[in-house]
Amino acid sequence: MSDPYADRTAVHEQHVDGFGTVRVLPLDAGADAPVLHTWVSAERAVFWGMNGLGRDQVEEIYRHMDTLDTHHAFLVVKDGVPAALLQTYEPAADRVGGCYAVREGDIGVHLLIAPAGADGARPGWSAALLAAVASYVLRVLDRRRVVVDPDVRNEKAVARFLRQGFEAGPVVVLPEIDVPDVHLPEKHAQLAFLRREVAFPG
Repeated sequence: MSDPYADRTAVHEQHVDGFGTVRVLPLDAGADAPVLHTWVSAERAVFWGMNGLGRDQVEEIYRHMDTLDTHHAFLVVKDGVPAALLQTYEPAADRVGGCYAVREGDIGVHLLIAPAGADGARPGWSAALLAAVASYVLRVLDRRRVVVDPDVRNEKAVARFLRQGFEAGPVVVLPEIDVPDVHLPEKHAQLAFLRREVAFPG
C-alpha cells in the first residue's frame, strides 16, 4: 500500500523496534481536518475539549495555530497510517505557564492517540508513540524537560505518562481562556514532567 504522506517532509522519523516507522509531520489543517475531526469528536476524546465541533471548526482551530510561533501541531503517522495528533507549545506563552515555575528548556506537549481500529486494543502503541515524541522534543528540538497537563479525570492518560517515566507534579487549575480566536474552559490538570536524563540516561 502506498504512503499517502510520502511527499510530506517529516520533522522527525524513527524506527521503533517491534513497532514500525514513526514520522512526525507538520500538520496540514485542510488535508488533515477529516481524520482529526473523527478523532477529536469521539467520546473517548472528551478531555481534548473539541467534542461537538464540526469539521470546519476543527480545521479553523488548526489554521489559527499555524499562525502562532509558540504553538505547533503535527500529525504522527506509523508506517503511513495516521496514529496520533501532537501539539507542542512554549509553556511561558500558555496558560499552564502561570501554574508552575517554568524552566529554560521546558516544552509543553499534548498528545491524542488515534482510536484502535477493527482489530481492537494495540498493546505497546502508546509507549512506542510516546518514545518517538520524546525523541523529537528532547533530542531533535534539544529541550531539557517535557511538561504535560492532562485533565485530572483522565486517569488513563495520567497513568500512561507516569509509566513512561514522567514524574507527577502538582494538580493545578488552568484558567478559562476566552479571546476572539480561542476559547478554553477552566481545567483541573495533573502536571507531570519528563526530564531528558530520565528519558535518555547516559
